Amino acid sequence: MVRDILLSQKRDLEKKLAESYVEKETPLKNLQNDLIKVISGPRRAGKSFFAMKELAKTGSFGYANFDDERLTELKDNDELINSLNSLYSNPKFLLFDEIQNLPKWELFANRLQRQGYNLVITGSNSKLLSRELSTHLTGRHSVITLFPFSFGEFLKLEKKELTQSELREKFFQYITYGGYPEPLIKKMEHKEYLSTLLNSIIYKDIVQRFRIRRPKAIERLAFHLLSNTAREFSYTSLAEITALKSVHTMEKYLSYLEEAFVFFTLSRFSFKTKEQVSLNKKIYCIDNGFIHSSSFGTSPNFGRLYENAVAVWLKKQELDGKLKLYYWKNQQGEEVDFVLMQGTKVRELIQVRYDISKPKTKDREVRALINASQALNCRNLTVLTADYEAKETVKWFGAEREIKFKPVWKRMLEEK
Repeated sequence: MVRDILLSQKRDLEKKLAESYVEKETPLKNLQNDLIKVISGPRRAGKSFFAMKELAKTGSFGYANFDDERLTELKDNDELINSLNSLYSNPKFLLFDEIQNLPKWELFANRLQRQGYNLVITGSNSKLLSRELSTHLTGRHSVITLFPFSFGEFLKLEKKELTQSELREKFFQYITYGGYPEPLIKKMEHKEYLSTLLNSIIYKDIVQRFRIRRPKAIERLAFHLLSNTAREFSYTSLAEITALKSVHTMEKYLSYLEEAFVFFTLSRFSFKTKEQVSLNKKIYCIDNGFIHSSSFGTSPNFGRLYENAVAVWLKKQELDGKLKLYYWKNQQGEEVDFVLMQGTKVRELIQVRYDISKPKTKDREVRALINASQALNCRNLTVLTADYEAKETVKWFGAEREIKFKPVWKRMLEEK
C-alpha cells in the first residue's frame, strides 16, 4: 500500500523534474551538513519544485508528499522509510513535502536526523513549523523562506535582455498579476487560478485544520483585508466589520491567515516595546496577484500595489535576517512607509509613491521623511517611485537632508 503510493509519487516527481525551471535567487545552501533543511513559505510558491531541482543536482533522493491524505493516515513510519529506501536505492537525501500534515512529524524527523538521514522538508504553515522546530529540533535545523517570484525571478521568464522601457512595462505586469509561478509559466488565467488558490488556503489550510466554526467570517476578513492592503487597522474595527463580537477571535483569525502566508502585518515603530504592541498595525498581502484577483472590475490602485510589492520585497529580507521592518507615524499623522533597522540603529527610511509629479504630494512625503529623520536619527532617506529618479537636497524648518528618488523596479534589481 505505502509502496504503491510512493511509486505513484515517484512518477509525478520524474515528470516535474523534466519541466522547465526558473532558478531562485535564494539557493539551498549547506546540503552536505547534517542539519534538517526546512523550506517554508506560501502554498504553491514553488517550495517542492525548488527542493526537487536543487536536490537533483546532488544525484538520487527519496520523495514523499504528505499532501496525499493516504500518507497522513500512516500507522508505521518505518514502513515509509523502508519503501523509500527500496524505491530510491537507499538515497542520500530525503525530501518530505508539506510535512506538517503528518501527525507528530517533528518527532519522526528528529529520529531520522539522529539515525543519520539528511532531510529536506517543506511546509506551508509558518507558526506550526517554527513552534515545533524550536521545541524539538533546537540547533539541528536551518530555515529558508521561499516566496512567489521576486521581480528578478519574474524577469527570467523572458530569457533575453530588456530595454528600460520594457523593464518598466514588465514591472507594471508584475505588480498587477503577482509572482505565483504556475500561472506565469503555464500561461494560465491569473484571476481564476489565484481565486481558487486563496479559497483552498482558507478552507483547507485554515478552516479544516483549526476547526473554524464560522468559516464565512474568516472569508469576509480575508476579502476585506485584500481591499485594504497597505492600510492601518485595529482588531476592534476588524471585529466590527466582519460581524465578530470577540476581538480575541478576530486576532486568532488574522493569525491563521498570517501563518498560512496570505498576509503579514507591520508594527508601528516605537522605542518602547509595550507601545509597539498596543499601537495600530498595517496589513500587507504576500502577493499582489491575490489583490488583483479579488477586485471586481474597478481600476487598480497602483499606489497600494506599489507599496505592497515593496513590503513583500522587504519582508523577505527580514525573514532572511537582514533587517527589522516597521512603519513610522507621529502624533501629527505624518507617516513613513518603511523603517529599516539593523541591530539598534535605523538604517534607512523609505517612502513609496507611484506618482510623485504633484508638488503637494511630493512636499508631503518629503516633510514626513525629514521629520522621521530627525526623530529616528537617520539620514539615509529614499522615495521609491514609478519612474522618477534624482537626488535632491531639501530644507524644512532648518533641517537639510539629501533625498534619493528611484524607480521601485530599479532598486529591486540592484539588490536582488
